[in-house]
Amino acid sequence: MISFKSALAKPFAKRIYNKTQKWANNPIDTQKKVFQDLISQAASTVFGKDHDFISINNHEDFIKRVPVRDYETLKPYVERVINGEEDILWKGKPIYFAKTSGTTSGVKYIPITKPSIEAQVESSRNAILLYIHETGNAKFVDGKMIFLQGSPILNKKNGINVGRLSGISAHYVPKYLQKNRLPSWETNCIEDWETKVNAIVEETVNENMTVIAGIPSWVQMYFEKIQQKTGKKIGDVFKNFNLFIFGGVNYEPYRAKFENLIGRKVDSIELYPASEGFFAYQDKQNEKGMLLQLNSGIFYEFIKADEFFNDNPKRITIKDVEIGVNYVMIISTNAGLWAYNIGDTVEFTSIKPYRVIVSGRIKHFISAFGEHVIGKEVEQAMQEATSNTNIRVSEFTVAPQINPNQGLPYHEWFIEFENEPEDLLSLAKKIDESLQKQNSYYFDLIKGNVLQQLKITKVKQGGFQNYMKSVGKLGGQNKLPRLSNDRKIVETFTQ
Repeated sequence: MISFKSALAKPFAKRIYNKTQKWANNPIDTQKKVFQDLISQAASTVFGKDHDFISINNHEDFIKRVPVRDYETLKPYVERVINGEEDILWKGKPIYFAKTSGTTSGVKYIPITKPSIEAQVESSRNAILLYIHETGNAKFVDGKMIFLQGSPILNKKNGINVGRLSGISAHYVPKYLQKNRLPSWETNCIEDWETKVNAIVEETVNENMTVIAGIPSWVQMYFEKIQQKTGKKIGDVFKNFNLFIFGGVNYEPYRAKFENLIGRKVDSIELYPASEGFFAYQDKQNEKGMLLQLNSGIFYEFIKADEFFNDNPKRITIKDVEIGVNYVMIISTNAGLWAYNIGDTVEFTSIKPYRVIVSGRIKHFISAFGEHVIGKEVEQAMQEATSNTNIRVSEFTVAPQINPNQGLPYHEWFIEFENEPEDLLSLAKKIDESLQKQNSYYFDLIKGNVLQQLKITKVKQGGFQNYMKSVGKLGGQNKLPRLSNDRKIVETFTQ
């Protein structure tokens, strides 16, 4: 029997699908309108006056007047907002600061305005509605849903609420879903991640869970604790669980482990949210990439990643992007971020409509020898090497070994196995071959005897969780860097 709620979901999903198609099929004009709206609304702000927004008529004018910035270079403006000044980066004051921990900037306070949080909420809702429209599956709206997230407790800074993005988002769950939503408010407010996950297990283990959402590494921890408690596969504990919603990291390295934990395949929706904006979501189950949100108060620019550190790299709009090129994504938003480098690199998988995958972080790469290996390449290499095998990887990270005790330098892969291979050398060879195939610089260094084949170092079970705990980043939105250009992270595993 179809419930009233699931019956209503389908026509609503169709309406949102049609609305999405309008802007997705008219991308260039949509982005032009977003650009003009942003410039005109911010012209009277301090930032707008400093950068002569009133004279900006097109993208070329914008490039001349507004340089690319990261948090450090935007910080003088942000600090004025934090101090309570109005009309600095955007009209009035933001309603939130999303507090994030940067790798180089320490704590960052990202402004969130009323229109920007509304766009975030709308995009996360639309991702689910487009899934309903495509699949016809709306039954899950009658079951219990969980999103593993940070604490919703907010602090105040000069009258402005401050919290983690996922905690802020917890205040925007629609009323019609609140009865279905777990965990309880009290459990969600627990700060210690391990204590919180244990409490979530107790609250959910006997419920009809239909949707589970969160960063894969932390959902994996939740699943493992459920399995330890029940001795059953997740799919047997939650018989109606059929939709996994995730974001923050590439799911592919986790897929085999998840399917083993669940005991069957489930549908999934990939999201690309960040404190700075909700950039994309998966709109089709069988298409690679996520639909770039062109109508959400965000204007996008792109710089080729391999040109990014040049003196004057070319900034382009979606009109000029190419499929398969690694770009640094630059954003200007209705939260007052202008030509802002969020640090992510993306690759377009389609331009009709515009779909992207996240290929890595511009600061997270290995180029100790000029190879510029990125996150997407190491994840694909791992996936190719372990597919059609019984090898299951819990987590991994990669670092250069510049001064080995003997022989040539190499890349060292620190891998935590759930189900490890009998032959580590064979696995290393397969990963290395895949990496050479993907990255011509790495291929040349191996063939030119500058580097030797990568080596694998096993990390004991729970090792990466212990590392994240030791640096105060267990749970929430925190993610283990997939690769580094130094050995700071991996020193923990070599002592």
